[in-house]
Amino acid sequence: MEYRREIEIPQNVEIRIEGNKIIAKGPLGETSKEIKHVLLNKEIFFKVEGNKFIAYSTKSKRKHKAMVGTIIAHVRNLIDGVTRGYKYVMKVVYSHFPIKVEIKEDKVIIRNFLGERTPRIAKIVGNVKIEYKEPFLYVRGINIEEVGNTCNNIEQCLRKRITKFDRRVFQDGIFLIEKGYES
Repeated sequence: MEYRREIEIPQNVEIRIEGNKIIAKGPLGETSKEIKHVLLNKEIFFKVEGNKFIAYSTKSKRKHKAMVGTIIAHVRNLIDGVTRGYKYVMKVVYSHFPIKVEIKEDKVIIRNFLGERTPRIAKIVGNVKIEYKEPFLYVRGINIEEVGNTCNNIEQCLRKRITKFDRRVFQDGIFLIEKGYES
């Protein structure tokens, strides 16, 4: 018994498949996702037919259905990325020591976090653009994974390594406050 799901491709988006890689090209650019899974090429397949992307499985077990759904979700994220783009908003919060944020090439440099002298550095992943308008940090891109990983890098580099600070009092950091689309 076959399990099959499909998603309609908008007119301004082109999707092509190269091996296990799905590439989407649209008005905002081009992005791709490589699907690596044990069941791929044996029991789970995907293809483009006309204006539809189809993912299907030769079996209808629970794990096969889940993988087909995951592939469809990835394609939906690719389509949303190249048509609308992603925008995450982060807020710089401090109460004791003013945090200074600086963006250089592929790094976000955070200075004076909890009065520290050495700056903390977060890596910008992929083709992500960051804009800083105090107190907000706008993280934009067409690949949802790159945008999410960049936000995670920023949050994680500000984890309090020193336990002498009470978390209820020292709530300083940069936190994700909004996820959404660019347009």
